[in-house]
Amino acid sequence: MKPKPGDYDPYFEQYIKLVEGDDIIKILYEQNKTCRKLINSISDHKGNYRYADGKWTIKEVLGHILDTERIFAYRALSLARGEKKSLPGFDHNDYVKEGNFNSRELLELSFEFKLLRETNLLLYKSFSEEMLCKRGLTNEAPVTVLALFYFIAGHEKHHLNVLEEKYLNP
Repeated sequence: MKPKPGDYDPYFEQYIKLVEGDDIIKILYEQNKTCRKLINSISDHKGNYRYADGKWTIKEVLGHILDTERIFAYRALSLARGEKKSLPGFDHNDYVKEGNFNSRELLELSFEFKLLRETNLLLYKSFSEEMLCKRGLTNEAPVTVLALFYFIAGHEKHHLNVLEEKYLNP
């Protein structure tokens, strides 16, 4: 099942519409393979490439995907467990700036991505249908647990598209 409008802030429609299909487990599993294949095809030297001044490097884009997936998964866990308070937003530019991603190897980021995605798949599978429908607030906006997993998939797809269009095939 796919989240419906009203299950999330309209801002996130840009990510939801990038996710084709309604089997989020299969989608996230396939993305795990696709993303790692892409990362592993890039030389570590190229990982520090940015297509313009002020833009993130490839490693920073990947680090941003990792950070954001962690945050969305934490939010999903919190809401599934009944959190009543609005979960805070985050400034993705500050997170990337503090992430120290350029000092890491692409292979390490790829392995981290694999492990993070696998644990998030296990987390998703642990939720009942009732838990997936739970609602809460993130950054003062309403969202369901299910929608957060679609955000993970759509956000990754968005950034992989950017990598392919602006970094790898300009």
